[in-house]
Amino acid sequence: MNISRQSAVRPAARGTERSSARRAELIAIGRRLFADTSYDALSMDDIARQARVAKGLIYYYFHSKRGYYLAIIEDSVAGLVSFAADGAGLPPVERVHRTVDSYLRYAEHNQAAYRAIVSGGVGFDTEVHAIRDGVREAIVATVAEGAYGRTDIAPVARMGLLAWVCSVEGAALEWIDRGELSRETMSELLVKTLGGAMRAIEELDPAHPAPAPARRDA
Repeated sequence: MNISRQSAVRPAARGTERSSARRAELIAIGRRLFADTSYDALSMDDIARQARVAKGLIYYYFHSKRGYYLAIIEDSVAGLVSFAADGAGLPPVERVHRTVDSYLRYAEHNQAAYRAIVSGGVGFDTEVHAIRDGVREAIVATVAEGAYGRTDIAPVARMGLLAWVCSVEGAALEWIDRGELSRETMSELLVKTLGGAMRAIEELDPAHPAPAPARRDA
């Protein structure tokens, strides 16, 4: 009885694994395609031909070109957030440094995906903008936990950190375009600007004191 149950389950499990692997492969292909060509310039026929797959396979997994594009954006977002949130077991200050460095490392090594996330997709795309906003909130939560030891912060603190995250997006785009600073220097610069944001937050809301390394008198 046990043997028959196992043999009935295993093929389905293998099929699921193959399906997930195939979907991930198509997303990786899509990242490369959309990195070199605009969304509007790529038809489903173009995508299928360049990916060397049947067009029906893309429809099977993603239903439409837009569904395919959103899946690529969401996968890129998951990668960025996991990079930035890495190091949860580190002391708070070290975690902030790790978060900033990991964020820049992702932008540096996944430039097309990063640009798509930050720019908000094709034109004014509300769904992609919502995905991007989710990334911002995730980074704010990660920094807040590292700096304050919690994520349930007051509106002033949240807005201060969100303003910093938005400035980081623009600076990171300029950084990967110009390549004038090392990642280490860029990371240190962003950490210092974060310290300034935290001092401003403390001035407006003393319930959120800046961590010791961010204080001028430290």
